[in-house]
This record gives sequence, C-alpha cells and structure tokens, in this order.
Amino acid sequence: MTNLEKLLKADKITIARTITQIENNSNPELLENIFPHTGKAFHIGITGPPGAGKSSLVNALVSKLLDDNKKVGIIAVDPTSPFSGGALLGDRIRMNDLALHENVFIRSMATRGSLGGLASKTKDVALIMDAAGMDYVVIETVGVGQIELDIAQVCDTTIVVLVPESGDSIQAMKAGLLEVADILVVNKGDRTGSDRLILELKFAFELRDQNLDWEVPILKTVAIED
Repeated sequence: MTNLEKLLKADKITIARTITQIENNSNPELLENIFPHTGKAFHIGITGPPGAGKSSLVNALVSKLLDDNKKVGIIAVDPTSPFSGGALLGDRIRMNDLALHENVFIRSMATRGSLGGLASKTKDVALIMDAAGMDYVVIETVGVGQIELDIAQVCDTTIVVLVPESGDSIQAMKAGLLEVADILVVNKGDRTGSDRLILELKFAFELRDQNLDWEVPILKTVAIED
C-alpha cells in the first residue's frame, strides 16, 4: 500500500509524516497528488484575543461533532518556542481529552514568524486532513491580541471568540470583526459585562451595509460547561 493510499485511509502515522514533509518542503509534488482527493471537509476557523477561551470552545465544539460520529482534524496554531523553534504545544495539552479519540487528529503548528495568526503551511495541512477523510477541520489561531484576517481565507466559517473583558478593545477590533466573523461568540458569558458586550456588538453590526445577505449570529457561551 502506498503512502497516499494510507493517507486516504486516515492512517494517523501517515497523516503525521505527510504533514511533516509539507512543513519541511521535502516533497514538492506531494500536494499535487493529494489535491484531487480534497474538497469534502468543512473548515471552521476559531480566532480571537488571548484568554478568550478558544481552546475550551474547540473542545466543546469537537465533542458535539464526535457525538454525531464525525471525523475531525484540529490544527492548533501555537506561538513559536524561542528555544526549539517549534510550537509550544499549549493547545494540544489542553485538548488531551480529545487526543486519544479514534476520530480525531490533532496537529500543533508553530507560527515561526508568520503574521496573521496562522502558520505558513496551515492551509496545506488542512488539505492533508481533508484528503485523509476528515469531515471537519477546525483551525484555532494563535491569540495575538488582534483579529487574524488570514483565517477567513482558509475557512468556510469563521468564529470570532470574545470575552466580557474584550469590551475595552472592541473599538480597535471592529473593522476586523466585521470583515471576518461569520459567527460571534461571547464566551465566559456568566461574567459581568457579557450582556453589555453583546449589545455593543449588535450595534456595530447594525451599522454594516444592509445589503449583506448574512446576519452574523452573536452567541453567549460558557464553553467550559457547554
């Protein structure tokens, strides 16, 4: 059985090795062989400022998808370690509950100096997971204090996660929010200020072009419980 055949059968060792080859640019023709087998997975991006609870939301979301018997790939874009140059693996540590599930494949990626919240090979890794038969690919961006616009170019749906404490910085973030958010989540919704933030967001979106055919939902969650 060829490596491509193993990949298409979702062999986890082959998926991991294929991703490593792509990250290291060691097999330039690899993506050409994989690409015809892509296009079936739905890509979900989760972004937002540090401390918003993105990883908790990923845990809750993926758990629901697994309840529906779906296969899920998770790409957690982590800050780069100043010592090894690799990902700090913070998100994968927080996703231990999911890591051993047979229908989940998790890969942490280091930004390695890339701007925009994604690693340079994130899109290619998402294609590999797509070809491997994942029904959903969930991409969590590194929290860098601003909305990462790159995520919207990679994903079918972009979820922007905020917390009540985000209210003070909402003015600076509005432009990015309006550009990339398909769904807005106010996480840690049991905290003081969550309802006020929701009102601010609703007002901001009322000022948008009325011709847009998508009304962005604004959801209040407590992801650690949901």
